[in-house]
Amino acid sequence: MTDNKTTNIPDIQSLINQLLSTPSISCTNQNIDQGNKNVINLLANWFESMGFQCEIQELEHHKDKANLIATLGKGNNGLVLAGHTDTVPLDEALWHVDPFKVTEKDNRFYGLGSCDMKSFFAVIIEALKSIDLNNIKQPLIILATADEETSMSGAKAIANNATRLGLNNARAAVIGEPTNMKPIHMHKGMMMEAIQLTGHAGHSSDPDLGNNALEAMYKVMGELLRWRDELQQKHHNPLFEIPVPTMNLGHIHGGDNPNRICGSCELQIDIRPLPGMRLSDLRVDMQQRLKQVLKNSGIQLKTISLTDGFDAMHTDKNSEIVQLAEKMTDSESQIVAFGTEAPYYNSMGLETIVMGPGSINQAHQPDEYIETKSLNTAVDIIRKLIGHYCC
Repeated sequence: MTDNKTTNIPDIQSLINQLLSTPSISCTNQNIDQGNKNVINLLANWFESMGFQCEIQELEHHKDKANLIATLGKGNNGLVLAGHTDTVPLDEALWHVDPFKVTEKDNRFYGLGSCDMKSFFAVIIEALKSIDLNNIKQPLIILATADEETSMSGAKAIANNATRLGLNNARAAVIGEPTNMKPIHMHKGMMMEAIQLTGHAGHSSDPDLGNNALEAMYKVMGELLRWRDELQQKHHNPLFEIPVPTMNLGHIHGGDNPNRICGSCELQIDIRPLPGMRLSDLRVDMQQRLKQVLKNSGIQLKTISLTDGFDAMHTDKNSEIVQLAEKMTDSESQIVAFGTEAPYYNSMGLETIVMGPGSINQAHQPDEYIETKSLNTAVDIIRKLIGHYCC
C-alpha cells in the first residue's frame, strides 16, 4: 500500500532536475563559493509534504549555508540516510551539456551533482513512494549537509548537536556517496598542514648577517621524511591498496631573491592516516619533532592546519549494517581511498557505511553523469533498508 502523501511528489527525473537546477557550489575561493540554502529549502518542502518534521540548522560561518534534519517516526533504533548538498566548482567550457539541468542521453542523467551526490536524495524520495509511511515506527532521519566538498562544517555542526537533533534515536547510517551501491566500511583520514619558519633576512655576501629559513626548512623536510618512514613502519593495513599512511610534501615557498638570505619559508604537507591514527596525536607528534630539530637555531616555528581534516573511518565488518548491506547487494564490503563524512557519524555512535548509486570515477568531472539503471537498484535497496530498520 502506498501512502497518499507521496502522490504529489514529482518523478525521480524531475526531482533530480530541480536539485541540479539549484546551484550550490562550495569552494575555498570566496569568489566562487555559493550557499546551499535553496537546495535545503527544496528538500525540506518535499519531506514536509510527506509528513517529516524538518529542522533547518543554519551554519554560523555563512548565512546562506545550512543543514536539513528531516525525521519521521519515533523510537530509538532508527536509520539515518545522509548526503551532502554541495557540489565542486566546474569549468563550463569543458562541458558539452548544460551542467545545471538534467540531460538524459545514452541511459544516463548528465549534470553537475548528478553523481556526487544530489541524486541520492531523489532515490530516497522515490523509495518512500512505495512505502506506507504510516508503517514507519522507528525513526527515519534524513540528513542533508553543507560544505562536504570543502570544510565538512555541515557534518561537524550535526555531530556537535547530535543529541538535540535526535541522532541518538538511530543505530545505523548510510551515506549515499557514489560507490556503485557497494558498501564501504573503511577509508583513510586526511590532514593538511602548513609549516612556517621565520628567520632573519640579510645580504647574501655574509651568512652571519641573517638566519636562513630555507636552510632550516631543509632540516625540517629531512625530519618529516624520517617521521614518515617511522609511521609507515609502525602502521600497516594490508586491506588498503596503499597499505601505509602517506605523507606528501606538496607546496613550498621561501625567500624573494637569490642575493638575499631567506627570511621566511612555508611548506604545506598532506597526511593520509589509517584507521586507529588520530589527527590530534599526529599534530602533537609533528610539533614536538620540529621543535626539537630547530632547537637553538634561532628560527621561529609556526604550524597551521589548512583544514580541520577528518579521522579515518572504520565500521566493523561484523556490524549489522555492514552484514545487511552485503546481503542486500550480494557484494562484500570494500575499502576506498577517498574521504567522506562517515567519521562524524561514527563519532555519534552510529554504525555507518558509505553506499550510493553512481561511480566515483564520474565525480568532479566535466559532463558528470549517473547511469539511470543504477538509480533503480539504489531505490530498491534503500527501500529494503528503510523497511528493515524503520517499519
